[in-house]
Amino acid sequence: MTGKLDREALAAVLAATGADDAAVETGPAYGEDAAAIDLTGAASTLVVAADPLSLAAQAVGELAVHIACNDVAASGADPRWLTHTLFLPDDDPGRLRTVTEQVDATARDLGVAIVGGHTEVLPSLERPLCSMTALGTTDRFVSSGGAEPGDRLLLTKGAGIEATAILATDFRAECAEAGVSAATLDSAAAFLDEVSVVPDAAAVRDAATAMHDPTEGGLLTALVETAAATGSGTVLAVERDRVPVRPETRACCAALGVDPLATFGSGALLAAAPPERVDEATDALAAAGIAVGEIGEVRAADDDADSDAGAVLLDGERIEEPPRDELYPFWESA
Repeated sequence: MTGKLDREALAAVLAATGADDAAVETGPAYGEDAAAIDLTGAASTLVVAADPLSLAAQAVGELAVHIACNDVAASGADPRWLTHTLFLPDDDPGRLRTVTEQVDATARDLGVAIVGGHTEVLPSLERPLCSMTALGTTDRFVSSGGAEPGDRLLLTKGAGIEATAILATDFRAECAEAGVSAATLDSAAAFLDEVSVVPDAAAVRDAATAMHDPTEGGLLTALVETAAATGSGTVLAVERDRVPVRPETRACCAALGVDPLATFGSGALLAAAPPERVDEATDALAAAGIAVGEIGEVRAADDDADSDAGAVLLDGERIEEPPRDELYPFWESA
């Protein structure tokens, strides 16, 4: 069946509203096409971010919530509301229940209310597609491009957190065949519980001049995007050996020939901070139980090398274009 779900099936989606929020005047309901949110008394800036997710089959609902909320958090805001658009390849009630329960539970954990969305069946799809729009409020918006020469570059948790979890779940058999132990894969699969950067951003945002969360293409893409947003006159200089990479990530990525810096990186937060505020940022992260590494610095571009403006230098190698995520070939060959 193509099209909207029947009223009974839709009821399960409409019942999954995440956390309670008194500001939601009109939320998800049959026959309602829009939400109403009372912003009286809210912080002065409304931050909005949207992201789709379809490739991570086993945890698509959980990851979709985190990825959308991460973008809002990385802008210095507290995520509060979500709209949830869900396209399903069939009307299998078990699949609908699984995705809906993942979305509901994850939103509740983050304290985010689901205020609306859309759900229908599209048989042309091979797997569920979740498209989330997250909204939050802040008194201080932190852009991706606010870094200044002299700022230090910080990365929380480690590179490839999300990719590690995907490899250990969707591609567990391939990793095991390549020699990754069951214990390592079990530990790596638990990284799904760490893909949120909401607490990371809350800890570091007061000291940060810029924040960005790596997603598709991993840390390297996040660095290229941050450099582009920062603009001419700056270079992001990073040393690969200083980038934190967990043992589970090294094992899974090495087994399947994936660069941890060039694959799905949700779970890490890239932030820039002035040198005099680095200790403040790292202390706040430590108090929240979040590991962090100083991976490089923002430099002024050489006046005699204009081509370096807004560039990334990884161990001195110039990178201008984001890499294609190194997990894509695994789905394409599946």
